[in-house]
Amino acid sequence: MILLPQVSQVAATIQLAVAPVFMLAGLGAFLNVCAGRLARVIDRARKVEQSVLVTRGGEHDRLVAEIRVLDKRMSVVNGAIFLSVASGCAICLVVMLLFAAELFNAHLGTAIALIFIFAMLLQTAAFATFIQEIRLASRTIHIRNEVLFHQVEDEDDGEAPTGA
Repeated sequence: MILLPQVSQVAATIQLAVAPVFMLAGLGAFLNVCAGRLARVIDRARKVEQSVLVTRGGEHDRLVAEIRVLDKRMSVVNGAIFLSVASGCAICLVVMLLFAAELFNAHLGTAIALIFIFAMLLQTAAFATFIQEIRLASRTIHIRNEVLFHQVEDEDDGEAPTGA
């Protein structure tokens, strides 16, 4: 005859599983941030793609350089998303093994601990990858000098306006 777990045993297992489930919630929030950044990079890349095809000279070169960085950023943020999803899968496996160990009276503590450590390593790699994407973005986001120091010419005489 198969022995069924008592309610108190199931409750204790649920209590053990709460921490990994909270981690999944935090991981979901992180994935939301990554997806948002990816969407913004894709939107910018689409806009730059249109301009690359119609520009020439220095402006064309600047846009080509920007689109290369955007392509790199897309790859990096996709890597962070992949690592986070893999971490989430490992955390789900931890929760399942917690319940399986209780249901079948199996000694899975070592496996659960190793998988949890693996999940944390994956998430650490995801965070490090995300930092790399942020650094890429911050290094390439600069306002060009010709925009910063642009002066509007007066329509009447072609001279720069004077202060009032």
